Amino acid sequence: MSQLKQIEEKWQAKWEAARIFEADPDPKRKKMLVTFPYPYMNGPLHVGHTFTATRVDVYARFKRMQGYNVLWPWAWHWTGQPLLGASERVAKGDEAYIRVLREIDGVPEEELKRFVDPLYMAQYYTNEGRLAAKRMGFSIDWRREFTTVMPTYQKFIEWQYMRLKEKGYVTKGTHPVVWCPKDKSPTGDHDRQVGEGVTPEEYILIKYKLDGVTFLPAATFRPETIYGVTNMWINPDADYVEALVDGERWIISREAAEKLREQERSVEVKRVFKGRELVGMRFENPLTKEKFPILPGWFVDPKQATGVVYSVPAHAPYDWLALKDLQENPGALREFNVDVEVVKQIKPISIITVEGFGENPLLRLLRRWA
Repeated sequence: MSQLKQIEEKWQAKWEAARIFEADPDPKRKKMLVTFPYPYMNGPLHVGHTFTATRVDVYARFKRMQGYNVLWPWAWHWTGQPLLGASERVAKGDEAYIRVLREIDGVPEEELKRFVDPLYMAQYYTNEGRLAAKRMGFSIDWRREFTTVMPTYQKFIEWQYMRLKEKGYVTKGTHPVVWCPKDKSPTGDHDRQVGEGVTPEEYILIKYKLDGVTFLPAATFRPETIYGVTNMWINPDADYVEALVDGERWIISREAAEKLREQERSVEVKRVFKGRELVGMRFENPLTKEKFPILPGWFVDPKQATGVVYSVPAHAPYDWLALKDLQENPGALREFNVDVEVVKQIKPISIITVEGFGENPLLRLLRRWA
């Protein structure tokens, strides 16, 4: 054992024997509470925990030296989807994940078998984490250790929410969230195996008429571009549905129909079909009442928004390049019986003028880059 390690253990033992970090009520001294975000117990503590907790520890010790009665409790996060998800992966035999537990976390085989129980998994990592925190020498009052599944803690959380609701800080209603369709619940950053940092996106749907009773809702971040529409893009190989959405007849991708259901829309699917059925049809711009063709766009992702994309080639690079490709290589249109001359006559419709670039700044930039 190194000399430094011996010194550490000597003083840690003395601190524990003297119980110097145990904070009991003392009306003669100012009180101070310090806290640390509860670590999730779906894995061991890591250097990030050490970095943050060390700063808390420095502050706690400094305030004690100033005469404050400092309480630093410690807790373990046993609730939420990260733990359930981790345990589920073990139960399903996810070899890649199990290998990480075995080779990186060093979990013994006999323990791994019991990780199918999320509470057992949490208890295992809590025991490991407690040893690590004690070896670090953090000035914690271990009498106040708790987990988020303890009934007393859960009643405390209920009390907090009730007080916040009484003061008007918590209200019941709808709010955009990242939603898990499998578990039917919102998922925060730490709840996801992938997609950390992803936030909800708000689209505006513009409903273009296909016929007297049917709409093609296209999603956009820029509704003012409706004045520059020249055509619609539909992925000919993707699955689309004809559905009653809140009583209106819509044509959208099959994935979009599922998303709308998750947003509490009434969705009744009447039929499923390939997008190629729509290619060559014409739709109506709801503002200008002009009619434009629906063209094949294999780049359209049916999982993105509604799977229906209106084209503004004067200001959207992908739209201009896709249109130019069809005009220069019309062979792809023949299988859809689309009039090639109609497509060749499509011209970008500008909706802005930029000083130094004129009415078609995008086209000038694309030609410069080409």
